[in-house]
Amino acid sequence: MLTLTKLDKQLVFPPADMALIEPNGLLAFAGDLSAQRLLLAYSSGIFPWFSQNEPIMWWSPNPRGILPLDNFKCSKSLKKFARNCDYHITINSAFNQVIDICATIPRNDSGTWITDDMINAYKNLHRLGHAHSVEVWSEDTLVGGLYGIIVGKVFCGESMFHKATNASKLAMLSLVELLKSQTAEFIDCQMQNPHLASLGCIEVPRSRFLTMLAEQSQQSFDNDIWQPQTFNLYKWL
Repeated sequence: MLTLTKLDKQLVFPPADMALIEPNGLLAFAGDLSAQRLLLAYSSGIFPWFSQNEPIMWWSPNPRGILPLDNFKCSKSLKKFARNCDYHITINSAFNQVIDICATIPRNDSGTWITDDMINAYKNLHRLGHAHSVEVWSEDTLVGGLYGIIVGKVFCGESMFHKATNASKLAMLSLVELLKSQTAEFIDCQMQNPHLASLGCIEVPRSRFLTMLAEQSQQSFDNDIWQPQTFNLYKWL
């Protein structure tokens, strides 16, 4: 019988393959959201996901949702929209705003999973250079964006939002092209859903994902790609 591990002050996780089958991927609980623990978690194929007033819960689902960059589905209509819209795209110019807006979006009927502690933890990771965002603007208004954590050359996506047509899709397209320019191979989407599947997200066995993660985590991005900047998506279309 598998038991659920309670974490303590030690920076250690049980192996990901010890995660429960039901609920899928639940591996451990408790611990903290320190930068050191979060970075260890992501590099081990583990992520936190819990609601307000719940203990911190750590997950490694099987199968795993990933988006191979060459599999990203950019429709003709999206390309046409991107060429003709008045949006502009930035990198790491409004990380705090992106996560704050994402935190207001309910997940199903259970409310947001991006608690105040999570917000503070990921803003800290951003200050330390481990968490990044892509923003979509209409003039001076933030209309879409996404954020995530990097492990080597893997972008571990956390959440995205849109307040205008195609804004989150353009954020994802920009991220894909940015990562391709760095010879990355895939985005960790954690778990597949219909929207991500429509963009090209697939499911792979957890064992395969962990092998891919280990390979890509030994590499690194050029630091300058994460400097706050305007991203010229249109040269890729």
